Amino acid sequence: MSSIVIGTAGHIDHGKSALVKALTGTDPDRLKEEQERGITIDLGFANTSVGDLDIAFVDVPGHERFVRNMLAGAGGIDAVMLVVAADESVMPQTREHFEICRLLGIRRGLVALTKSDLADADMIDIATLDVRELVAGSFLADAPVIPVSARTGAGLDALRAAFAALGAAAPRASRTDAMRLPIDRVFTIKGFGTVVTGTLVAGHVSEGDELTVLPDERRVRVRGVQVHGRTVPAAQAPRRVALNLGAIEVHDLARGATLAAAGTLPVTRRVDIRMELLAGAPPLRHGARVHVHHGTADLEGRVAVCAARPATGAWTQAAVGDRAVTVPPGGQAYVRLRFRTPLAIARHDRIVLRAYSPADTIGGGFVLDPSPPASGLRRAGTLARFEAIDLPASGAPDDADRRTVQSWLREAAERGMDAVQTAARGGLDIATAAGYLGELTTRGEAIAAGDRTFDVAVVRAMEGQIVQEIAARHKADPLDPGMPRDAMRGKVAGAAESGLFDAVLDRLTRAGTIAGTDRLSLTTHRGTKTPAEARATEAVDAAMKAAGLTPPDAAGLADAARLTSSDVQRAIQLLTREGRLMRLGDLLFHTEALRTFKAEVQRLAAGRAAGAAPVQLEIGAVKERFGLSRKYAIPLLEWLDRERVTRRVGTTRVIL
Repeated sequence: MSSIVIGTAGHIDHGKSALVKALTGTDPDRLKEEQERGITIDLGFANTSVGDLDIAFVDVPGHERFVRNMLAGAGGIDAVMLVVAADESVMPQTREHFEICRLLGIRRGLVALTKSDLADADMIDIATLDVRELVAGSFLADAPVIPVSARTGAGLDALRAAFAALGAAAPRASRTDAMRLPIDRVFTIKGFGTVVTGTLVAGHVSEGDELTVLPDERRVRVRGVQVHGRTVPAAQAPRRVALNLGAIEVHDLARGATLAAAGTLPVTRRVDIRMELLAGAPPLRHGARVHVHHGTADLEGRVAVCAARPATGAWTQAAVGDRAVTVPPGGQAYVRLRFRTPLAIARHDRIVLRAYSPADTIGGGFVLDPSPPASGLRRAGTLARFEAIDLPASGAPDDADRRTVQSWLREAAERGMDAVQTAARGGLDIATAAGYLGELTTRGEAIAAGDRTFDVAVVRAMEGQIVQEIAARHKADPLDPGMPRDAMRGKVAGAAESGLFDAVLDRLTRAGTIAGTDRLSLTTHRGTKTPAEARATEAVDAAMKAAGLTPPDAAGLADAARLTSSDVQRAIQLLTREGRLMRLGDLLFHTEALRTFKAEVQRLAAGRAAGAAPVQLEIGAVKERFGLSRKYAIPLLEWLDRERVTRRVGTTRVIL
């Protein structure tokens, strides 16, 4: 069964609630005060069916004092029923409610001329003309205007037929498949506990789902789902639903909170938007306080203007330090809204702005970036950034979203972005977000590393840094085998996401630019010794080789080779890198001497018969056989243990 959520809109006492009751049999004025005073104060809800179309009505108050309640109900509707009394025609709240619906991006609806039984034909014609003038050029320009009477029932069948036509049209598209429900009512039912209601604007919800209450990040479990009073296993957007929640108390929830699948919706204190200021509103100055209405939330914010333009004209970026900049009536602006309290919001979301005092509706807009960088709005390039992430006034926004993902990827720099983060920030489903990132990678404009994607300029910059650091190392010490990998990571990728550094090294290695694992060097580098270094290493190498298993210390080498202490140390460093010398504890040995010693010890056990007891190697025998003092014998035997030639057993060793 298809479904549609229809919201009422219109001036007080124009018969919105009476019409909903006549259509559904349910009085949407649920509060005792509403019934006693005869006016709608808070949101009311009712439902009916027309054929196979399920219709949920959200009835809103018409009095100017309760516009904030009206806004809480209008955010999730698919279509609007603009109610105008035929005997009074268009009134102030008619205009305000219509503007709110337009600002919220509602694209479908109709007009009901109520109280037609109290008006003659001329009055109905005049009211129709007034309505047509009001909605000219808007989404309701071609909508049917239907005279009806809740008292007599006249026109109700025509109204139902118009609802069926609205339901047959394509539903308002959601760009994400993630569950999302702005909460408009919270109460408790004995035996059930906490219950919330709202319009499921995206995704689906099922009994047993684990959800998050935003912006507080509280985890809850769905214990039950109801649609129009009927218990169901699951519900799909768009629907009015009631959810029985576990693991949370009534006092922990309120209208304005949002239920969502974990990790699918950003929580922020600032957003970048493109806004429209109504033609009848006063100029909006930079730094002004405003009421921001989003979904069912109503919170306070401040406006920071980046650029503005009149109804017809070009964008003008605000100059640094210009606090007198204003948005002209009927104009547009790129602004950053900063909130006093956090808000769960995503790109593509619509908001309505009301003046701080008096609280008149002054404009609205749509979110371009729910997580903008903290940098100032008056920097060079900020206007270009807004234009790059802007959304088209009409038509499919796919190209704009692709450009925006690319812009965000550049801003993310070494942090990169993954598909889940991109989807949440962009108001997209994960498959679409992953597709955009994949397109950038395929075109060579981004690089994938693990589950994250990075702008190719960031990758190339890191590649350049790495090559530059290695080249500088080679220049400072041509015989240095290369830069330690961990030291390089600290220099060029300290703030980078895990995986980027390794991916960059892999690219450089596959390109044949660098070599090495633990130590990194340029493949083009050929280390050469200076003549002095060559003479020193040759002399030290010969002296150490001649010394065998009883090598001299550095001072002895200097005397034997007739070299300075610094020349000896440099020669030792170079010979160790080349594998000609090896340090065992505090002693240095020539590797040829070590190989000879190892081979001779292994020969001691070469003639052992199969199954015979292992040959023992006593320290005294080693000292005697090889002419060693304990100073040399102990580190040599310990080295044999590490080489798995011998194994210590008590006070002796056995040859393996």
